[in-house]
Amino acid sequence: MTQSSEADQQKPGQSVNSHQSELENKADIYIQHEEVKDAEHANIELASTKSEDAFKRYPTQVVVATGYTAGYESTGKTEGHPQYGITFSGLKVQRDEISTIAADLSTFPLGTVLYIPEYGYGIVTDIGGAIKGNKIDLYYDTVDEVFNEWGKRELEVYVIEQGDGTVNQEDLEVWKKKIEDRVVPVMSNE
Repeated sequence: MTQSSEADQQKPGQSVNSHQSELENKADIYIQHEEVKDAEHANIELASTKSEDAFKRYPTQVVVATGYTAGYESTGKTEGHPQYGITFSGLKVQRDEISTIAADLSTFPLGTVLYIPEYGYGIVTDIGGAIKGNKIDLYYDTVDEVFNEWGKRELEVYVIEQGDGTVNQEDLEVWKKKIEDRVVPVMSNE
């Protein structure tokens, strides 16, 4: 069998023969892409299309979730206070791809990562005087956001990773990268 006949018999997805033209290689890739696109249009359920299904492998826990800010109304500290915006762990509060949240450390130790539906990912970096047992407090930048976007809810959260009692800035950066790179599931509406 000659090399050219091997290339003619090659199936999409197999390694490309060195004599096959670059254009033929691009055509195979395009055809493979179209096949996946057609499968999606035919309403064939693909595992990756149901983002909520991706969370099913994680344990859940029912919690009462409230919101808090760095401000006086939540922490008793004003902007001039040296500890303003600083969590129990020493990290600065943040609302981002992974936000800082407060919890009872006997329920969710520092470093625990939760996925909270309609809020997103949170990492336990803080505690609160009224946060006991199955209660968590979600960080928001403003009081208006606390009341208009969250309030108080009882809901089921996903325990993505149980913390070991420590958390630092590097942990936040690692989780931010995991979320951005979609190493962990992300709901399509977030």
